[in-house]
Amino acid sequence: MPGNEFYTVRGYELIRQDKKLLTPSMEDYLEMIYRYSMEIGDIRINILADLLNVQAPSASRTVKRLHELGLVKYEGYGVVGLTDSGLEIGKFLLRRHKAVYEFLSNLGVVKNLLMDTEMVEHNVSLETLEKIECFNEFYRVYPKIKEQFIEFCSKSLEE
Repeated sequence: MPGNEFYTVRGYELIRQDKKLLTPSMEDYLEMIYRYSMEIGDIRINILADLLNVQAPSASRTVKRLHELGLVKYEGYGVVGLTDSGLEIGKFLLRRHKAVYEFLSNLGVVKNLLMDTEMVEHNVSLETLEKIECFNEFYRVYPKIKEQFIEFCSKSLEE
């Protein structure tokens, strides 16, 4: 097909990585720091590590990289806080997470909801995210359609 370029998943990842500042892991750290800061305030490395189920030295290394990028305020073995840029990106990352989580939930995903959310959120384009948010809003406005969809899926899976 002329004009269409197809890549492997890894190919698309490489293309996106050229344009991205943060790795998926760094995004997870920034999102968690943002979540915590919105409820409690600045966070200590050991708490961050516990929340992300990683070792403290790994958390320290990633936080240092986020600090070098100007997204967090951090001095070794101290507390971690967000800069204005980190706050803005963290807010977006949490919005993206919630939108994908709600979308998959709307589709009826239950068993692997959190895992699938984590896998999808790091690979979704901004255009797709906007459509997902629109879809979620559509389901909020028209809940009967959601019920019909879930019923349809349960019947088609039985066949």
